[in-house]
Amino acid sequence: MTPDFIAVIDGSTSKSPIRIAPTMSNGRLCMEAVVQYIRTQLASDATLDDFCRGITDYIASIYRHHAIDIQRLSAHPWERPTASAAIYSRHRNEIWLVGDCQCLTQGQRYAIEKPAEHIAAEKRAARLRQALAQGARLEDLQANDIGRAAIYADLLDSCKRQNKDFAVIDGFPIAMQHVAALPAGATVVLATDGYPFLHDTLCASERHLQALLSTDPLCIHHYVATKGVIPGNQSFDDRAYIRFDT
Repeated sequence: MTPDFIAVIDGSTSKSPIRIAPTMSNGRLCMEAVVQYIRTQLASDATLDDFCRGITDYIASIYRHHAIDIQRLSAHPWERPTASAAIYSRHRNEIWLVGDCQCLTQGQRYAIEKPAEHIAAEKRAARLRQALAQGARLEDLQANDIGRAAIYADLLDSCKRQNKDFAVIDGFPIAMQHVAALPAGATVVLATDGYPFLHDTLCASERHLQALLSTDPLCIHHYVATKGVIPGNQSFDDRAYIRFDT
């Protein structure tokens, strides 16, 4: 939160062991870069286009600082630090969606889903449902998600199409045809995709999430996802939620 912007920013799960900075995952690096850019460099009257160009240049400068091989990142997009964001601009009274974060406003949920992700999720779910039917223990599948392993190649293939078939923040030109600027209503909810069921209160969103996880921790029945709850985690994905009046 700043005087001019409110945002939720979600770093993408890394698909490669290669890290830009040794002390943190690539997804966290990108998330923190977006936070820093909004706090220190984004003009109060910026447009969505201004944000997309500016954050791309900002992350590209991080690559240069770390002497990263840009040609390699261009050829191997799954190695890029990547994030999504939902941002409210007070000056423009708009909500900007870049990537797969989501919002509620004027009684309507808005989200930009990654194309074909539901296909990979269903493939994972089918593999895990098969394993359970053959006698595998749920706890063992949580610790060793063979369904996730079965779609790893699909997830990498999807990364090859980022900022082509869908938009992300990754230091390369953002696919502007896949972002959205929405008029904000009197009340706004911004959230990451860690909330599969987004409600107009945090309590209701958490309650629905916990009901799902108590009955389907692998996320293969009631809500089919590309990952489930692993031992030591509280949910299948990290999450952020904020509600405010404009």
